[in-house]
Amino acid sequence: MLHLEAARRSPFAPGLFEGQVALVTGGGTGIGRATTLELLSLGAKVAIASRKPEHLDPALAELSSHGEVIAERCDIREPDAIARLVDAVLARFGQIDVLVNNAGGQFPSPAAALTPRGWEAVIRNNLNGTFFVTREVATRAMLPARRGAIVNVTANAVRGFPGMAHTGAARAGVENLTMSLAVEWAQSDVRVNAVAPGLIASSGTVQYGEAVVEMGRQRTPQKRAGTVEEVAHAICYLASPAAAFITGAVLRIDGGQALWGDLWPIDDRTDFT
Repeated sequence: MLHLEAARRSPFAPGLFEGQVALVTGGGTGIGRATTLELLSLGAKVAIASRKPEHLDPALAELSSHGEVIAERCDIREPDAIARLVDAVLARFGQIDVLVNNAGGQFPSPAAALTPRGWEAVIRNNLNGTFFVTREVATRAMLPARRGAIVNVTANAVRGFPGMAHTGAARAGVENLTMSLAVEWAQSDVRVNAVAPGLIASSGTVQYGEAVVEMGRQRTPQKRAGTVEEVAHAICYLASPAAAFITGAVLRIDGGQALWGDLWPIDDRTDFT
């Protein structure tokens, strides 16, 4: 029998990230907040970023009691804002060893109903923003230091993402970017990996409503939602020395969902001639 409290507890040795600095985008809520808390508890200094101050201020007040953390407002769709974010982190800590690209967002919509504005908003945030942050951090901190670990948070879209084709396309782009950069930067000892969460009980799932969440639970072989702590543990593993020979990987955290279950209900057809 699985006890979720045991799954939430850290499996890592104290001090695992001692002397390291991490930047977590979207670090004020959900998976980002859980990852920040884990990194702080393992000795890292952490900068969190969000474009919404209402996410940053409460998170900073809470997380500050767990370690050294700063919060910076940043819209990852804007390269100039990202440059200012990296300026602030380097000015405070002098280095960036771990980058967690967690910021993103989407909304449910069938493809036929998507407007150009809705499509572009998600692509700019989830794909373009991830690349802009990664490039800025890598070129200014990691590649010159010849070390670093980047973990991109995507989504479980291995079989497509019907109902949210916009985010499926963006996340697939991030996964290909992950593999491409892993090869380009391997000789600089900058590792690039990704995690692809399935249904996770977090602040981000609330927007979809109980019916959609329950449908996702039913289509997950383990018949439950994952926890934000379980995703944070996977992120920290990929960022840690234990994963020093892993790069370009995409780790699914989905209770087997990618292997089973209907993603999109399809009615039977009667219009054949």
